[in-house]
Amino acid sequence: MVTSTDLTGQIAGTPDSGLVERALAFVRERGSEAMLPTGETVFSHAEGMLRILDGLRVDDAARAAACLFALAAFVSGSEVEIEPLFGEEVAGLVKGVRQLLRIGAIAVGHSGAPETTKDEIAARQEQVEALRKMLLAFAQDIRVVLVRLASRLQTLRWLAQTKAQPLPGVARETLDIYAPLANRLGIWQMKWELEDLAFRFEQPDTYKRIARLLDEKRIEREGYIASAIARLQSELASADIRAEVTGRPKHIYSIWKKMRGKELDFADLYDVRAFRVIVDDIKDCYTVLGIVHHIWQPIPREFDDYISRPKSNGYKSLHTVVIGDDGRAFEVQIRTQEMHHFAEYGVAAHWRYKEAGSKGYSGQFSASERYDEKIAWLRQLLAWKDDADHSVAHDESPWEQLKHAAIDDHIYVLTPQARVVALPQGATPVDFAYYLHTDLGHRCRGARVDGTMVPLNTPLKNGQTVDIIAVKQGGPSRDWLNAELGYLASPRARAKVRAWFNALDSQETMSQGRALIDKTLQREGKTAVNLDDLATRLGFKTPDDLFAAVAKDEFSLRHVEQALRHPEGEAAVVQSEEEAVTKKSRATSVARGAKSGVLVVGVDSLMTQMSKCCKPAPPDEIVGFVTRGRGVSIHRRTCHTFGQLSARAPERVIQTEWGKRSDAVYPVDIHVEAIDRQGLLRDISEVLSREKINVTGVKTLSSKGVARMQFTAEVSEATQLQRALGLIEDVVGVLQAKRK
Repeated sequence: MVTSTDLTGQIAGTPDSGLVERALAFVRERGSEAMLPTGETVFSHAEGMLRILDGLRVDDAARAAACLFALAAFVSGSEVEIEPLFGEEVAGLVKGVRQLLRIGAIAVGHSGAPETTKDEIAARQEQVEALRKMLLAFAQDIRVVLVRLASRLQTLRWLAQTKAQPLPGVARETLDIYAPLANRLGIWQMKWELEDLAFRFEQPDTYKRIARLLDEKRIEREGYIASAIARLQSELASADIRAEVTGRPKHIYSIWKKMRGKELDFADLYDVRAFRVIVDDIKDCYTVLGIVHHIWQPIPREFDDYISRPKSNGYKSLHTVVIGDDGRAFEVQIRTQEMHHFAEYGVAAHWRYKEAGSKGYSGQFSASERYDEKIAWLRQLLAWKDDADHSVAHDESPWEQLKHAAIDDHIYVLTPQARVVALPQGATPVDFAYYLHTDLGHRCRGARVDGTMVPLNTPLKNGQTVDIIAVKQGGPSRDWLNAELGYLASPRARAKVRAWFNALDSQETMSQGRALIDKTLQREGKTAVNLDDLATRLGFKTPDDLFAAVAKDEFSLRHVEQALRHPEGEAAVVQSEEEAVTKKSRATSVARGAKSGVLVVGVDSLMTQMSKCCKPAPPDEIVGFVTRGRGVSIHRRTCHTFGQLSARAPERVIQTEWGKRSDAVYPVDIHVEAIDRQGLLRDISEVLSREKINVTGVKTLSSKGVARMQFTAEVSEATQLQRALGLIEDVVGVLQAKRK
């Protein structure tokens, strides 16, 4: 027997040629009597896993970890000896495999109650897919997944051999989690064996019925296919066609799945036995098709030409069904290397529509493209590892790439009820709370991660269980929006926090506006006025809109006073004079009596004036309104005030247009919102000065770090203003700049 002392003495030197043998000897020494929950001994399990992994040709470190992980899990005290004896790499793999056991326990927990409604079925499917992705993301080293798959396959083999019953949920977990993962990784032999063995325990009666229907053993089916392949290869060689021919024997679970998915009887299945031919070019595809139809009798209605008519997902191949020498049908697929590569790794990857269930057979599937690309790349690495040039440096080998293959951009954490939640990398407990519910995120005040209290800006890791501590009422902290503090990594959660504060600011703004309106009503002695009617008369849909406009200084209280004093007259909507003028207007400004350059259609020498409510400037679409004693007031066609005037007196509306270009300038209002800072007003004024725009008035209001500014400027035309607005928005801190 090899002792621990002997093992320690052999650890020096790399590569370690005796690593697997030493690991197996260590298991024999420490765990020969130890039993797994299934009843299998730890040593027997280790030997079975080695046989499986030998077929996958994994490296020695992974095979050693396969020997040791069950010992570490079920023999106390053995885990601490692994790293000193076998090195850091093996110890890390053992730890990773043990962590995946926890994911399996979660899956078993989710497989209890049967689903009855569509919503329950959809929720379960979503959780199963999240568990699959979580498992891959949780295992940063893909070898951990391979070892875990081998362990599950060995467990099922042992249960089948001893005719023992698996623990509750193990078969369902295998079908939901492990077999699809083997499928995605392109480990076909492991995939179908996992499915068949799990199906045998999950639905024993159905399994036996299909087994009887097959009326031949798998070895006989494979033998027939082998002879058919040999015959076809001989014919292809005679025709000088280079081709790769492989068998595709169907297993019992696949047959049952297709019968259910396509709603077929067993007698209608033609691809219980099948093989695939891969050639160099499209011309050879059709040549091979002719040879196949020459050797065996085709069934015409079962021929599909997906080369000339590809599937909607881009899949290309020739499918035909022929009658074999024994009178039974089998399927032949013919495609080029490029088509095969696309089908295996591209958009039409086999696993995507197979896992879609019955929908998959009609070409419907859903998957993340980035996730698919990573899985495809991973499968390519697995496929290439056997063909790798042994002369390549060790750190460039496919296995070295596989060790560090990043599978997913997400992390997967758990609720206390074992629900899997996918979050972006770097996500915190606050992100987690907002994912579950917006209100929970607002009320979040603390978090336990794996039972331990942590700060709310702690980045979460794969597989952790998160429990949110919330108050009954409350809102988020403004610190959560500070990127430097690291409270939020999810754009979705950040948007919800921002929306909360925007709503809060809006409420405060409306409160301020209401207070101003109330004071005006008291001053005018009109406290009993109907606010809904007042808001409508002033052009607002609701009183809240009026309050907000007044608080933001976008609507003067003088308008309110005029509406209260003249409830039926036009004066209710006449705009007030300019306020807070800081510079005199130019002599050419229409505000100082310069010619407006406006022509009234059909009328000569009619007095016109620019309205102060919307302040039109060329080339705005304009319209005139005949006032009492002040000539024609010119409005922008979209002006709210004009809309009210024209509704009351449509006969006084008159068509107008801009005349020949003159030297006149027109006053316009510019509204700017920006993060308040020193020098902000100076920087904006410099932009207007460079654009040769005269500023005649400025109003500013700063609240909670946000400055709201209103400039009255004189421009020759609206296009000059648009250019200036674009430059103002480029000023540091400016959130928006727009014409009022």
